[in-house]
Amino acid sequence: MNFIQNLYVQDSLVLLFAAAISFLAYYLVRKFILQWIYAFFRRTPTKWDQFFFEQGVFDTTALIIPSIIMFRVLPFLQVLSLGVTKVLQVGVLIVIASSLDRLLKAGLKAYNSFPISDRMPIKGYVQILQIALWIFSGTAILSLLIGQSPWILISGLGALSAVLLLVFQDTILSFIAGMQLTLNDHVRVGDWIEMPAYGADGDVEEVALHTIKVRNWDKSITTIPTHKLVGDSFKNWRGMFESGGRRIKRSILIDQTSVRFLDEKLLESLEKIQLLQDYLAAKKEEIAEYNRVHNIDDSSLVNGRHLTNLGTFRAYLTAYLRSHPGINSDMILMVRQLQPTTNGLPMEIYVFTASVAWVVHEGVQADIFDHILAIISEFDLRVFQNPAGHDLLKLRDEGSIL
Repeated sequence: MNFIQNLYVQDSLVLLFAAAISFLAYYLVRKFILQWIYAFFRRTPTKWDQFFFEQGVFDTTALIIPSIIMFRVLPFLQVLSLGVTKVLQVGVLIVIASSLDRLLKAGLKAYNSFPISDRMPIKGYVQILQIALWIFSGTAILSLLIGQSPWILISGLGALSAVLLLVFQDTILSFIAGMQLTLNDHVRVGDWIEMPAYGADGDVEEVALHTIKVRNWDKSITTIPTHKLVGDSFKNWRGMFESGGRRIKRSILIDQTSVRFLDEKLLESLEKIQLLQDYLAAKKEEIAEYNRVHNIDDSSLVNGRHLTNLGTFRAYLTAYLRSHPGINSDMILMVRQLQPTTNGLPMEIYVFTASVAWVVHEGVQADIFDHILAIISEFDLRVFQNPAGHDLLKLRDEGSIL
């Protein structure tokens, strides 16, 4: 009995000595060799090699050195050899799996540093590899502990295929959806997407295996299941950014009772507007020729053709928009009337700004409608708006209402 105890004590002392040597070797490797390699990588012009240090790939791989030292000690053990061997084998498998996992993460970061990563994100595929890596590593560790071949355990998984499909249903759906989104180029990192069903309206920050992360304009974050972007409808604004123009589609309501023919006084006033001079000269000549050819009796404005303040205003807006530096003249530019309503006649501006930046777009749009509201009275037109309290007080003071 004392002999067995002495063997245990002897093995314990050997293991303690080997553990101390292993720790010292690991410390020296991290303190000197890894620091030297890291300093060398920092001097290289490339950035991607530094990701291996950031993800701790070399720190984990350095654990192989203590494992080698411990394996060298095994022949000196007499009673603890089998147990220590299994522990070391399991440790080595964990170290290898961890190193490969961190290597995948470092490779993903290096890939994301290139512009192509925005168009073809691969995080979902990397996550699939990580899941497979740990499944096989766990299977190998379990087979080592129970003393069975790993192929026996893997073949047994075939009988559980229905259960596995149920457990990994979302993963499988997300993987297939991720492939479709990437291959069809539906979503990239940085795209502005809208998906009202999930409250998403903002920029895509991450395309992962199970979810797509969207940072909304209010700075909140919405996560959408990846497979939902294939099954449901969403809007991607990338096409607008790539087109080089952002649409303005807004109307101003005109009081229909203010629409009338141009008289000499108003015509004379409008002829002073430079943007209208060529238009009015051509129109006056065209209308005069038409009325002359058709023998129009000009004693009544009902007969023949005549200029109106509304039509002239529309021509002015068209000329104004064409000369505006903030408008993209290569895209659709239109000023049109919409269906009259009880709230007035909508005059719609349909143009595209030269900049797709949101703030610039809003500024150009505001400038245009500021100008419209300020200039419309020059055409003897009125903007329609529902009467406010100030209007009613003014009417009361004027005695129009009791």
